Amino acid sequence: MFTEFFYFLRARGLPVSLQEWLMLCEALEKGLAGASFSRFYDLCRAILVKSEADYDKFDRAFLEYFHTVAEASDRIPDVIQKWLDEPHATPNNYDEEIAQLNDLLTPEEMEKMLRERMEEQDSEHNGGSYWIGTGGMSVFGNAGNTPQGIRVGGQGRGRRAIRVAGERRFRDFTRDKALDVRSFQVALRYLRQYSNRTDEEKTELNAEKTADATASNAGMLELAYERPRRNTVKVVMMMDSGGSMDYYIRLCSALFQAVSKSNRFKDLKIYYFHNCIYQKLYTDPTCRDSKSIPTDVVLRTLDREYKLIIVGDAQMAPYELFSRRYVPSNGKSGMDWLLEVRDHFSHCVWLNPSDGGGYWDVPESYASIKKEFDMYYLTVENLVVAMKKLISAR
Repeated sequence: MFTEFFYFLRARGLPVSLQEWLMLCEALEKGLAGASFSRFYDLCRAILVKSEADYDKFDRAFLEYFHTVAEASDRIPDVIQKWLDEPHATPNNYDEEIAQLNDLLTPEEMEKMLRERMEEQDSEHNGGSYWIGTGGMSVFGNAGNTPQGIRVGGQGRGRRAIRVAGERRFRDFTRDKALDVRSFQVALRYLRQYSNRTDEEKTELNAEKTADATASNAGMLELAYERPRRNTVKVVMMMDSGGSMDYYIRLCSALFQAVSKSNRFKDLKIYYFHNCIYQKLYTDPTCRDSKSIPTDVVLRTLDREYKLIIVGDAQMAPYELFSRRYVPSNGKSGMDWLLEVRDHFSHCVWLNPSDGGGYWDVPESYASIKKEFDMYYLTVENLVVAMKKLISAR
C-alpha cells in the first residue's frame, strides 16, 4: 500500500528516484519519524524533494494522498472554531513573565499542548494564558500578545505565529513565488541593455560576424572582432529596514546579495530607511543617526541618470505618510519626500516583498503609495517586468 505513494508522487510530477525511496524506507524502519504524522511529513520532504521549487508541489501531493490522516491530525473542533472566528475586544493584558516562558517553548511542545487543549476544552475562553482563545497571553488562538504561538482562526496581525492550524504548513515555493540569489541575478541581466561599445581596440570575438566572414571567404576561417561593451547603468537602491520588513528578511537579503554581487552596473549606491523616506537616509540597515546622510545631499550628489529601486512593503501608519508635523519629516510629509526622491531620478520602480495579504491592514498608506509608484510584488516574473520598466522610456 505504501509503495503506491511512490508512484503517486511521480504521477504528480515529482522526480522521486528509487534510491531516494529506499532511503526513506530505511529511515522509517529505523524509527526516525516516530509516531508523529508531522515528523513523517518532514522526513518525506527532506529525503524526496530535491529543490525548494518543488516544496509546494510535494505539499499538494502529500495532502492529497494522506488527506484523511492530515485532516484528522490538524482539525480544530467546530465549536472551538466558532468561538475563535467571532470578533472580541482584545484586552491589553501583556505579561512579561508569561511572554518569556512562552518564548522558550519549542514547536514540538506547542503542538503537543495544542492537542491536549483540544481534548480538554469545553467552553469559550478569551483573554487568558492557557486555553485556546482570543487576546491574552495564550499561545493558541488569535489576536493575542504572546511572542510566538499557533494561530487558530481569526486573521494574522503580528506575523508571530509559527504556523496556522488547519492550513497548509509550508509556503508556496513555486518559481513564480520564491526568489533566491540566482533568480535575482538572472532577472538583473535585463540591465545589460544599458551597456555601450567602448573606444577600445577590437578584442571581443563576434561569432555571428565570424560565420558570415568565413562563408564569404569560401569557407576559410576568418575571425571577426568588435570593441567590447562596458556597463553604463547606474543604480541607487533604497531599502526599508526593520519593523514589518523583518518578516521578509530572507527575501530581501537575497536581493541585496544579488545586486551587490552583480557586475551589471557602472555604479551602485545602497541606502536604507525605516517605514518611509524622510529627511535622512542611512548607509547601514540599523538606521542609526551615526550612519545617516541628509536626503537632500544624496539627491544633490546623484544625477538623474541613476535608476532608482525602492524596496519596501509600504507599511506605515497614515500619519507617517501624510503628516508634516512628524519629527523625521522636517516640515514635509512622508509622501512629499517620496515624490521628491522619485522625481529626481529618470526611472523608478518599487519592489514590494508582501503579497498583499494579512499584513496590509493600513490601506490608506499602501493605496496612496501604489497610486504614485510603479509597484511590483516580488516574484521572478514581476522582477523581470520591473527591470524592463526600469530601462524603458518613461
